[in-house]
Amino acid sequence: MTEAREITSAEPPYHILLIEDDDGDALLVEELLDDTGMRFELTIRTTLTDARTELGRHEVDCVLLDLHLPDISGTDAVTALRALAPHTAVVVLTGLSEAQAGADAMSAGAQDYLVKGKVDADLLHRTVRYAVYRSRTERAAADAQAARLRAEENARLERGLLPQPILDTSTVTVTTRYLPGAERALLGGDFLDVVEGDDGLLHAVVGDVSGHGPDAAALGVCLRIAWRTLILAGHRGPQLLHLMERILLAERGSLPLFATCTLLTLDHGTATATLHLAGHHEPLLTTAEGTHEVPAAHGISLGIAPGLENWHATVIPLPPSGALTLYTDGLTEGHNGTTANRLEVEGLLALIDLLPQADPAAFVDRLIKEAQTLNAGRHTDDLAVLRLDWNSH
Repeated sequence: MTEAREITSAEPPYHILLIEDDDGDALLVEELLDDTGMRFELTIRTTLTDARTELGRHEVDCVLLDLHLPDISGTDAVTALRALAPHTAVVVLTGLSEAQAGADAMSAGAQDYLVKGKVDADLLHRTVRYAVYRSRTERAAADAQAARLRAEENARLERGLLPQPILDTSTVTVTTRYLPGAERALLGGDFLDVVEGDDGLLHAVVGDVSGHGPDAAALGVCLRIAWRTLILAGHRGPQLLHLMERILLAERGSLPLFATCTLLTLDHGTATATLHLAGHHEPLLTTAEGTHEVPAAHGISLGIAPGLENWHATVIPLPPSGALTLYTDGLTEGHNGTTANRLEVEGLLALIDLLPQADPAAFVDRLIKEAQTLNAGRHTDDLAVLRLDWNSH
């Protein structure tokens, strides 16, 4: 049975579900609601089973619950109802002889209770309004707590994905940026790191775990920490990638995740940089003449074909002053302005040529901002940028 009653009021209408198997009591509640002056829509169900169907179909602001139903009774009814609709206000209807029942019902999760035979229109109005307000306040508090926990989780992941570079004596300027692909999303699987080894060489990595969300982020953190540990332990090149792949295979379990990465070793003594690409694209080299992509040998991504291990070194000469930029494809896969084409590397290089020179951090920020402006939100992916600047003069 469903009845609709709307009385002129400044209040928004309340969607009320009455669960009551006694026709006389149901009629009394309906008449009292009519007398409150509230705008409301009333639905009446006689069992919790029928109410479950109603709660699944429509949003309800407040449930008026009789504690003695054909299919459930007492505080069990409150507990079951709260499980069905945890964010809906519940007001329990008790009998005159049930002095403790109302308090027990509130302990079980009800917002309030009313004693049948001692309710007038004003009391019912105040009770429903307060119960709905309290329920909404509790929900807002729960949402705020969830947001805080999410922010703390993001912060923990960010600390794992964006560590402090270990630079003992190096004069290289390190600039790092990371942006998750979706607003309020957990950090994705992009990762980066920079470590100066005991041999004085500067080592860097930028990587991208396939997928988004906590699984990709956790694996990205794991690979980043593994890379740092292995670098400090003296592992290099294909051996390092082999060990990282073994860790990826162990940590991903049954998930179909893989990872791309670029390894870079910068040697000031020989003025060279050594690259190993595992499914990742080449870095950009900036000199006094401009910026271009560095040609380098490609190898397979980690986890795609375990055991293949076709990773080859590319050694490139470095100018006395310059910069190397490693990045993930979130920087280039966005749209190129109003065109349907992606920005790609060619568009990124053209964009770099148009930007005014600035200090490394400001330049990277401007580059990311311009790329996002061109994309206009049409493509969202995680984005990581690592830039190394040096000046040997």
